[in-house]
Amino acid sequence: MAEQRLMSDVASSSNSSSTTSCKKYDVFLSFRGEDTRMNFTSHLYEALKQKKVETYIDYKLEKGDEISQGLIKAIEDSHVSIVIMSENYASSKWCLEELSKILECQKNQGQIVIPVFYNIDPSHVRKQSGSYEQAFVKHQEDLRCNKWRAALTEVANLSGWDSRNR
Repeated sequence: MAEQRLMSDVASSSNSSSTTSCKKYDVFLSFRGEDTRMNFTSHLYEALKQKKVETYIDYKLEKGDEISQGLIKAIEDSHVSIVIMSENYASSKWCLEELSKILECQKNQGQIVIPVFYNIDPSHVRKQSGSYEQAFVKHQEDLRCNKWRAALTEVANLSGWDSRNR
């Protein structure tokens, strides 16, 4: 039921925004591969594809701190970003940089951002507690930490979907 409502929201968001500008993708999916790639994210991607929603999904398992120019371009070329917040999302500097870019596009281009809290309490994301707090212990030396914390708080304050509420 919740997945159907999410699909409906995404379809209406991408359809209404596609008339205002020419973008390559209706939806950009941001997710932590090891947490959700083989379950929730792959199912969501297939459902979007069946509905003919042009969706970008990164199949490459890249290591490192910098997101590629191709990924930045895909984010910029999307009407909607779905950010799948999972238990280990914040442990990836790659995911955190992606989130920062998504929120920049929301501010500068009016991109629609839909957070999905996949088996994680939104308050853990908002307050960086639990596994998010543990992730930031490992990131504490990184100069981008404050930017990432602010991005997580911001995305957790958006209206989204909590997989635990079925």
